[in-house]
Amino acid sequence: MQAHHLPQVLAVERAANAHPWSEANLRDSLQAGYPGWVLIDGERIIGYAILMIAVGEAQVLNIVVSPERRREGLGRVLMECMIEAAKTAQCELMLLEVRRSNAAAIALYRAYGFAQIGLRRHYYRSDDGVGEDAFVLTLPLAQPG
Repeated sequence: MQAHHLPQVLAVERAANAHPWSEANLRDSLQAGYPGWVLIDGERIIGYAILMIAVGEAQVLNIVVSPERRREGLGRVLMECMIEAAKTAQCELMLLEVRRSNAAAIALYRAYGFAQIGLRRHYYRSDDGVGEDAFVLTLPLAQPG
C-alpha cells in the first residue's frame, strides 16, 4: 500500500464499516512504516490490510474486503500476505482484535489457527453508544527456543 492508494482504500473502508477508519488513521499507518497490502481488480482496489510489526510480534491492525467481493477468498489472500511478512520478520506470534459479532472474520482467523486469549469489553464503537466487545486472538508463528 502506498499513499496514492489512500483515496480508494478509504472508499473500501467506508463501504465495509459502519465506523470506518479515518483518512488520518490510514495515513498515519503508512507514515509509521507499517506494511500494508492492497488487492486490485483492474484499476480498482477491492481490499486491503495493514500489519504492525514490533519486537517479535505482529498485530493485524486492519483487514478489509469490499462488501460486494466478500466470500471469494480475498481475506485469505490478505492473511497469507500478513502471515508471510510476520514470519519473514521472525515474529513469534500474531495478535488481532475482532468484533464479537463478526462471524465471517472469526471463522477465517480460526481456519488459520488463531485462538482466543482475551476479551476487550466495549472495544469497538457501536451505534448504541455502549460499544461492542472484541475477542483478542493470537496465532503462534514460531516455536520458542
